Amino acid sequence: MAVEPFDVAAIRAQFPALAQKQVFMDNAGGAQVLKSVIASISNYLASNNVQLGASYPISQTSTNKFNQGHAAGAKYINASPDEVVFGPSTTQLFRNLSIALKIEPGSEIILSNLDHEANLAPWVQLAQWKGLTIKWWIPTQNTDSNPRLEPEDLKALLSPKTRLVCCTHTSNILGTITDVAALSKVIRDTNPDTLFCVDAVAYAPHAPIDVKAFGVDFYSFSWYKVYGPHVSMLYASKKAQEQLQTLGHFFKSRNTLEEMMGLAAGSYECVQSIPEVVAYIDKVGWHAMESQEEKLQEVLLSYLRSKPDQIKIYGEPTSDKHLRHPVISFRVKGQSSLGIIDAIEARSDYGCRNGHFYSKRLLENVLKIPDADDGVVRVSLLHYNTVEEVEGLFKVLDEVIKEGAGKDVQDVERKDIANW
Repeated sequence: MAVEPFDVAAIRAQFPALAQKQVFMDNAGGAQVLKSVIASISNYLASNNVQLGASYPISQTSTNKFNQGHAAGAKYINASPDEVVFGPSTTQLFRNLSIALKIEPGSEIILSNLDHEANLAPWVQLAQWKGLTIKWWIPTQNTDSNPRLEPEDLKALLSPKTRLVCCTHTSNILGTITDVAALSKVIRDTNPDTLFCVDAVAYAPHAPIDVKAFGVDFYSFSWYKVYGPHVSMLYASKKAQEQLQTLGHFFKSRNTLEEMMGLAAGSYECVQSIPEVVAYIDKVGWHAMESQEEKLQEVLLSYLRSKPDQIKIYGEPTSDKHLRHPVISFRVKGQSSLGIIDAIEARSDYGCRNGHFYSKRLLENVLKIPDADDGVVRVSLLHYNTVEEVEGLFKVLDEVIKEGAGKDVQDVERKDIANW
């Protein structure tokens, strides 16, 4: 359990990168890495960097370290080791999954327009290859600012032909949390054979994971968003694995997901460092981490809400940690998002970004933002950020807005008026 009050200085001391002048507010693109993880990888490469599975002592040590990392990742999400596989990214793991999935021509798949392209492009390609029907899931309420993936909307799309449902656990634009357990119940009640695939990349840094409680068949996230190295992990339940053809070599068994889909893609040095990430989270405690993040997002959202005529918030406008995570996106009326970012960077050490963040369908088809490439300004925070950092950001943002620093102001304003 974490010691109260939250000691942010002690937390920040665990992340070497935070000693720099740069203020990290683009954490949804990748968290900073724990010094214990850095040391673990360095030590592995210095002492244990050999092929796994041999009988000589160093290989046995390396094999044990890899297996311990694999087991730690599985336990962390309440899965068994034979239900997880590591790879370079969630994008790649979902692509591999789409190739492995057995599915009959004429089947239907449901894809959410709120998703990152990682959980869309593979399935769109699969539909083209296999002659599948795609049903696009667009929420029916609050589509211009705070769309949510609700059970009732999903229920209207499901049919006896539905073979797969794909959606995000947290939108990497909106920060809104999806109740995947409620969606899973709707799916099971309609057709227990329908598979459920969830992208958790934007969820995993902010809350604990229990794939059994969520009721999902496939679930993936990236450890480099959760204070670790650049490696990702995919869960597939034992039941769902029966619906996969192996991508492994012909002499490999189907006993584990790693043998079916590993393809030697899980970097040894990265996988073996996962126990360090889990140990850190266990020591700090999710309650402390979530409470700090709730405080941070309230500071920023309170400022953004105070300017309804100038700033439009996308996603849940409240800071309730049960409804949203601190991935906060907005636009400034009459100013381009790129112009806002350029102006912030010119005046400060704050690092945040603009764009569609690979959720282009969300911006174009749901939020109806005129220029999806310019997109939104996104500020993404983690528990190692401070209230002082957030307050400093909105002071700079206040100056930028008052000065009208955004580029192509007149053109942006004409496009935005109809969608404000």
